[in-house]
Amino acid sequence: MDENDDFVVQDFLPYLLNRAAEDSSLAFQTLYKGRYGMLRTEWRVLFHLGMYHRMTARDISTRAKIHKTKISRAVAKLSARRWVIRNRDEADRRSEHLELTPAGRSVYEDLREQAKIYDRRLTQEFSAGDVALLRRMLRQLANMEASVDPD
Repeated sequence: MDENDDFVVQDFLPYLLNRAAEDSSLAFQTLYKGRYGMLRTEWRVLFHLGMYHRMTARDISTRAKIHKTKISRAVAKLSARRWVIRNRDEADRRSEHLELTPAGRSVYEDLREQAKIYDRRLTQEFSAGDVALLRRMLRQLANMEASVDPD
């Protein structure tokens, strides 16, 4: 190692963000995968439909920054499990409106409660001010809107 090199990969922000994201999501992944057999894209689609109700794949793609082909696969799996219904748009036959079924809403509500509990566990060592600052800075880095709560 060059003694004049002050670059430390463990302090490189993209490295830290990636590690934090991977490490912090593993236990929650075990929950949605273990309890419902879902993959990451499936639970993200489910959550978007749970939060915003009726959406198209394009809407989800824009909001979640997920490629439309991945969304299509996730929707197919969620539909096969009867958690999502698909209705053709009468004005644009290429587009479908997606909504959760009552069974899908039940899965969403369960996972939403588990996500809230998990989020509290992740942040319990930090002050409320630090948690608010962390969320604000991460939203800023991700170029997300300031408030993501649709309620």
